[in-house]
Amino acid sequence: MVEDRITDGRRIAQLLASELTGLERGPLGDVSVVDADRDVEPTADGAFAFGIETDGRSLGEVHVTPDTARLTLPERRDVSLDRADVTVEEPSGESEQKTVVVAHSGAAVKALVDVLADGLDR
Repeated sequence: MVEDRITDGRRIAQLLASELTGLERGPLGDVSVVDADRDVEPTADGAFAFGIETDGRSLGEVHVTPDTARLTLPERRDVSLDRADVTVEEPSGESEQKTVVVAHSGAAVKALVDVLADGLDR
């Protein structure tokens, strides 16, 4: 059996949105996907796909490149993931106070959900 690996940024973002809106319990039970651009076209710099909120508070934004979905958290956080398909970008310039976690595959979506849940546990 051949398994396809999803590496299309737009599709990865769609999987993340589906995962977030499908949660009914736990720390992410009240999370909402907001301002979603259903027709987003990925760009090299990352085009805005949607925001993530809970109780009117922003938890982050998702931007898409041709081959990744990038979760930008509004605060600086230590995130360590032992996965080859997820990277954490070093902050620089405007993003020094933010954390950017990059999913390189559809399977990495679960790791992004875990990062969001960990932030709510604080």
